[in-house]
Amino acid sequence: MYRKYLKRWLDFVIVFCVLAVIWPILLLVTLWLHFANKGAGAFFTQERPGRNGKIFKVIKFKTMTDERDADGNLLPDAERLTPVGRFVRSTSIDELPQLINVLKGDMALIGPRPLLVKYLPLYSKEQARRHEVRPGITGWAQCHGRNSISWTEKFKLDVWYVDHCSLITDIKVIFITIKKVLLRDGISQEGQATMEPFNGNN
Repeated sequence: MYRKYLKRWLDFVIVFCVLAVIWPILLLVTLWLHFANKGAGAFFTQERPGRNGKIFKVIKFKTMTDERDADGNLLPDAERLTPVGRFVRSTSIDELPQLINVLKGDMALIGPRPLLVKYLPLYSKEQARRHEVRPGITGWAQCHGRNSISWTEKFKLDVWYVDHCSLITDIKVIFITIKKVLLRDGISQEGQATMEPFNGNN
């Protein structure tokens, strides 16, 4: 009952109310990033697989410049990540535009994080079960290591959530996520500016 009907209704109402309150903050962050990103823009959109693998465009604040090397290739993430972008990412502010995705029904507040489309063929049958629910802004895996754990561990936690999705579980995720954001815990893997790419083995 909760997973099929109530979860979507609660998401819509909560997000609508939150956006009505925080829109001035979103506007300020947009302007801040517009200048910090050296003309690269304040928003980043990318195709991601949603529920049942349906492709949608996720919206995030852009935390990197589009600076390239002499051959026209993008510089490594660590070099393009600006101080402003690092702060926005470490505080998870970059995820806030995804509230629009939740309103549209592409995403939920709580669920497995939407990953890259190119990873779809790499999942095992069990790992692909993460797409049985809408992807979320935060999720069970984010509560248990975020980007500091391996992909294998992350997928196990995602599938656990699919099998245990409930109002109580979602409430737990919300409180743990708030704690982790305040502590800025698990932002990245050791030696990485972001999460290392998934190759089907890690």
